[in-house]
Amino acid sequence: MFRSLGDPARLAILRHLALGEHKVVDLTTHLGLAQSTVSGHLACLRDCGLLTSRPQGRASMWSLANAPEVRDVLAAAERLLAVTGDAVVLCPTYGEAANR
Repeated sequence: MFRSLGDPARLAILRHLALGEHKVVDLTTHLGLAQSTVSGHLACLRDCGLLTSRPQGRASMWSLANAPEVRDVLAAAERLLAVTGDAVVLCPTYGEAANR
């Protein structure tokens, strides 16, 4: 589950779905990603038990599964980053410099 949260696009999808349910087309527009990319990320998050979908016509409406718990995890991560953010950014293994 935490590995799925490590991808910036998947994290952005979760944060967007925390606002309410959306169609794939809404997410592609909001995130600026290809439909196939968003669909792949949605499948990953669904397989981790973090998302659910329901049919609406020819489309699917995506939403958080166990929304209060997912929101709690995201909020806890933000609080933790608020107190350790510099350490994470400067980490020689995983920080910004390591990604260059």
